[in-house]
Amino acid sequence: MSSVRYIFWGSVLLALAVAFGAFGAHALKSMLTPTQLTTFQTAVQYQFYHAFALILVGLLYRQKASTRLKQAGLAFFLGLIFFCGSLYVMTVGSLTRFDLKWVGAITPLGGISFMVGWVMVALTFSKK
Repeated sequence: MSSVRYIFWGSVLLALAVAFGAFGAHALKSMLTPTQLTTFQTAVQYQFYHAFALILVGLLYRQKASTRLKQAGLAFFLGLIFFCGSLYVMTVGSLTRFDLKWVGAITPLGGISFMVGWVMVALTFSKK
């Protein structure tokens, strides 16, 4: 993915984080338990952090194009899907008749992806 794509997707995901945060604070507040609402808010919070991380990767890639930065961007993107996405599905899914708790099994993959992304950024700028 090019630096422009990282910046584009980071910006789109930030806009969605604002929308999801407002949706959680207003529409879901009365429908979810306090624990579920906290889980939803955690997803929004991590979406904010890692959408900014995508923008950071895009800006850094413009200065120092590297395979590691591409890997970092991919890891952040996968983390957003697996970590935040699974938390959203579990909490909003609780409002349906379907049992979607099993989706929580992929949440740790997203957390690992976030860690891999940050390690790749660090390795990009580590001295050999």
